[in-house]
Amino acid sequence: MITLTEKATTKVGELIAAEDEAGMSLRVTARPGGCSGNSYEMYFDTETAADDVEVVFGAVRVVVDPSSAELLVGATLDYNDDLAEAGFSIDNPNTQSGCGCGKNSS
Repeated sequence: MITLTEKATTKVGELIAAEDEAGMSLRVTARPGGCSGNSYEMYFDTETAADDVEVVFGAVRVVVDPSSAELLVGATLDYNDDLAEAGFSIDNPNTQSGCGCGKNSS
């Protein structure tokens, strides 16, 4: 299952607080494929399914569907607020980088 760094937990908590809606969690999905190995999506959600995997980091609840949870084992969600590189990023040691589109990158 994915883990959140302290910076990511703080930023997600701030964003959820700004939404001001009870029961909101961060949903993370992962799909195999793409040039980075997997494609990821993150959004706020108030709905959960019976088979969702949930984990709490401070005041932030993260919800992941079972197939995404398998792809996110060992992954880390981080937040960077530097001017050169701001935003969220997912580091997943289980994915191999490289283009899967059938073209050589040489």
